[in-house]
Amino acid sequence: MKKHIFACALIATTGTAEASSVKPLLTHDLPGLGKDGQMMTVTLAPGEVGMPHRHNANVFVYMLSGAMETQVKGGQLMTVHAGDTFYESPTDIHVVSRNASKTEPAVFIAFFVKDKGAPVTVPMK
Repeated sequence: MKKHIFACALIATTGTAEASSVKPLLTHDLPGLGKDGQMMTVTLAPGEVGMPHRHNANVFVYMLSGAMETQVKGGQLMTVHAGDTFYESPTDIHVVSRNASKTEPAVFIAFFVKDKGAPVTVPMK
């Protein structure tokens, strides 16, 4: 995995005073499946808003701290807090992705299961 390219692809955000950070934790082939698993922590800066995107992966998210507003196309707007989880399928378009706080960061762990060689994030217009 090219960590820099991956991190830039994951953080497609609008302009904020601070930017998110991505810390890769683990990448591992899943033998016999033609897939790999990738796990990272993501920190959204206070007030940060992500651009619409989708992932070429099944994505499992666990909120570590703070709160994030999230919505996939056709789904309900949710606010997830520390200890909450959510899931995105490879066909979901993530239309809302923003830190719910203007003063505190939102930190979560994301775990991706994707086809080997497929980009993790695809920005949407």
